[in-house]
Amino acid sequence: MSTDTWKLGPDDGTLTIHTGVGGRAARMGHRLTIAMNSWQIDVDWADGAPARVALGVDVDSLTVVTGEGGVTPLSGPEKVVVRSNALKVLDAGKFPRIEYVAEDITAVDGGYRLNGTLTLHGVAKPVEVDVTVTEDGDNWQLASRTELAQTDFRLKPFSMFVGSLKVADVVTVAADVTHAKHGG
Repeated sequence: MSTDTWKLGPDDGTLTIHTGVGGRAARMGHRLTIAMNSWQIDVDWADGAPARVALGVDVDSLTVVTGEGGVTPLSGPEKVVVRSNALKVLDAGKFPRIEYVAEDITAVDGGYRLNGTLTLHGVAKPVEVDVTVTEDGDNWQLASRTELAQTDFRLKPFSMFVGSLKVADVVTVAADVTHAKHGG
């Protein structure tokens, strides 16, 4: 039985969170792109197939990349406030890590389906993640888009103006990673 482990991190790609807005004043809010800047994915391979995938993310590494929409563009100082609010929602001091582990991995058309457990904000829940795999010269391109409801993990989406402007409950977590075909 041959084994190999891929260790992937920020040098290999991006891990982002995309939010929406809700409430009566939704058009005043920004749809955010948040980058997680400290993370690692370990992919354990056995006999040419992924056998285990483990992701660890440092919550405090989040930065606000962009804010689309809104009445005015999202300024630098506003990004600092948004980051602070996000860390409060995530209760980063008490729950500094997000982890996902999948050992049930199935080959599907164009990639793999991971069935694993996501631990976020002290709550562990099963989450299915589809990963597409494409060839790009000497590299593999790996991509996933997974929707998560914040309330499933006992998170209260940020809101203001007595709830008339709020972050949508469902967010999209996106991973885009490149790995050399002949590398560990």
